[in-house]
Amino acid sequence: MGFYYGKLAILGCLVLSSAAEGLRVKRVRAGQHYKEHDPVHIVVNKVGPFNNPTETYRYYSMPFCHSHSTVEEEKRIAMEENVELVHDHNYVKREGALRHRLRMGESLVGDRRETAPYEVTFLDSVDWRLLCKKELDVADLKKLKDAIHNNYFFEMFVEDLPMWGYIGDVTNEDIIIGEVENSKTFLFPHLHFYLGYNGDQIVAAKVTTDMDRRVDITNVEVPKTVTFSYSVEFYEERYLLWKDRLTRYADSNFAVPNSFEIHWLSIINSFVLVLLLTAFLTIILLRILKNDFSRYMELDDDALEEEESGWKLIHGDVFRFPENSMLFCAAVGAGNHLLITTLFHLTLAVTKVLSTNRRGSLLAGAVVLYCITSFVGGYTAVRLYRQMNGKNWVHCIILTAGLFPAPVVLVFMWVNSVALAHGSTSALPFTAILTVLSLFVFLAFPLNVFGGLMAKNYANADFNAPTRTTKVAREIPTEVPWYRSRSFQYVIAGFLPFSAIYIELHYIFASMWGHQLYTLFGILFIAFLLLVVVTSFITVALLYFQLAREDHQWWWATYVNGGMTGLFIYLYSFYYYFHRSGMKGFLQGSFYFGYMAICSFAFFLMLGSAAFQFSLIFVKYIYSRIKSD
Repeated sequence: MGFYYGKLAILGCLVLSSAAEGLRVKRVRAGQHYKEHDPVHIVVNKVGPFNNPTETYRYYSMPFCHSHSTVEEEKRIAMEENVELVHDHNYVKREGALRHRLRMGESLVGDRRETAPYEVTFLDSVDWRLLCKKELDVADLKKLKDAIHNNYFFEMFVEDLPMWGYIGDVTNEDIIIGEVENSKTFLFPHLHFYLGYNGDQIVAAKVTTDMDRRVDITNVEVPKTVTFSYSVEFYEERYLLWKDRLTRYADSNFAVPNSFEIHWLSIINSFVLVLLLTAFLTIILLRILKNDFSRYMELDDDALEEEESGWKLIHGDVFRFPENSMLFCAAVGAGNHLLITTLFHLTLAVTKVLSTNRRGSLLAGAVVLYCITSFVGGYTAVRLYRQMNGKNWVHCIILTAGLFPAPVVLVFMWVNSVALAHGSTSALPFTAILTVLSLFVFLAFPLNVFGGLMAKNYANADFNAPTRTTKVAREIPTEVPWYRSRSFQYVIAGFLPFSAIYIELHYIFASMWGHQLYTLFGILFIAFLLLVVVTSFITVALLYFQLAREDHQWWWATYVNGGMTGLFIYLYSFYYYFHRSGMKGFLQGSFYFGYMAICSFAFFLMLGSAAFQFSLIFVKYIYSRIKSD
C-alpha cells in the first residue's frame, strides 16, 4: 500500500510539472542540419552585472524589443538611415519573450531562456535589419543607464552556443567616484551576429556591438526614441567539428583576461610536493613505529609498568567508543556518501559519460548521483553504529539521511528568498524545487533506509578490537607543550592539505563564481585523490603523536583533523571574494557565502570520514602488533 501511494505521489509531481511546462515553448534541439534559407533560432537568456555571476535577471526585464518590425516600417526606417535593405527570401515571424522549457540542470544554474524576435536564416548574411523602433520613457532610460553603470552584460544562445555582449558603455567615468560631469553613458542598440558553419551545421557563434550606432542616454529626464537593429554574417569554419564546438569557449577572452591561463608547471609542482610530503611522512612514521615495536617487544610486564610514557600504555582505553556515538557514525556515513558521490561524479566527467559542456549538466548530475548513492551513507553509518553497541539504529538512519541535506535546505531557503525578493532568475522555479524534493523523498531517503537495513541484518556487528577495553578510563595528561596541543594540530591538519590544492582551487573558484568554463577534469580528479591521501596521511601522523602523549580520545580528533581543510577552504573564500573578484551586493554575497559554506561543510564531512577510516586501520594495526593483557 505504501509503495502504491509513493507511485501516486510521483505521478502527481510529474502531472504538476507537466502542467507548468505546458505553458512554455518547446525548445529547439541543438545539432540541427540546415538547408539554405532555413530559419535559425536565436534564444535570449538573461542579463546581469558582469562581476556578480549569480545576480541575473530575465532578459526582458530590460526594455528590449518583444516583436520584430513590419516590412513597411523597416523600409521607412531604412530610407531614413540611408541603408540598403535587401529582401530576397522569406523570413519566419517569431514573437519574443515566450519562455522555453528547461532541463533540470538549466533551471538549477538560473537559466531562463526565452524566444527572441530576430529573423535569421541559414547562410543569409545581412548588413542591416530593423528589429524595432521603441519609445523609451524616463523609467526605461533610468533602468538602462543604471544597468550600464553596473556593467551589465546579456547572454544569448544559437544552437546551445552561448554569446555574450555588453548592454552599453560609459566614457570618462571616474573609477572611484563614478559618473562625473564629462562622462557619457551610451546604449548599444545594434547587434552583429557572427555565425560559423561547417557543412549544414552551425558550430560557432559570437555577437558584437557597433560603436558607430551607439545612442547617448546620459540625460534620462527626457524620453528618447531608439532604433534597435541587427546584422548577420555567416562564415565557414572548415576545421571545427560539431562535437568540438565548445572547445573555443575555454579560451574565450570575454569572460576572463589573457593572464588567466592554466599554469601546468605550478600544478605539477604542487603534485610533486604532495607526493614528497606523503613519502616523507610514511618513511618517518614507519621508522618510528619500527623502533617502538622493537622496544615494547623487548620489555616484560614489570619493565613496561616503569615506562613513563608511550602509546602502548593506553591499550586498554584506545578502543573506548567516543561520546555522541550516533552523531559520530552519522557523520562518517554522510562523509562516505559524499566521497563516493564525488568520485563517481569526477569519473563520469573524465570519461565524458557526463557532459561537461552542456549548461547545468554537472550540477544536475551531482544531484542525481547523490540520490542514487544514498545506500552508502545508511549502510556505513549503521554498520559502525552497531559495532559501537548502538541500539537506536532507526534514529541513526534518519540522522545520517538529514545531516548534509538539512543545512543545504536552510541555506537554500535563505538565498532563494533573497533571490525572489530581488526578482532574480537565481531563484529556483517551482518545478525544479518539486523535482529535487521528489528525488530526495522517493529515491535518496528510501535508499538510505535500505542501506541501513542491510547493515543491520547482514553486516558484521563485531568491532574486532585487538585489545580489551578497561572499565575505568585512564586519565589524560593535561600539561602538554603548545605545539602538541589539539588546537595546533587542527591548524596543521587543515593548512598542509589546503596548501597542496591552493592553485587548483583558484581555477575552480574562477569557474564556479565567474564566466570561465572548467575543462581540466582529469587534473581535478588527480588533485582530489591526492587531497584525500595527503589529508589521511597527515591525520595518521598527528594521531601517532596524540597517542604517544597518552591521549586516547582520538575518534573525534581524527575526524575534525581531517575535516579542517574544509574550514580553510571557507576562509579562502573570503579572501577570494574581497581580493580576487569584483563581486558585491547583498544578493551575490548571500549566494556566495551561503553555498560556499555548504561546499566547505561537504569537504569537512568527506575528508573527516576518510581521515578517520585511515586512522582506524592504523590504530588497529599498531595495537595488534604488541603484547597486551
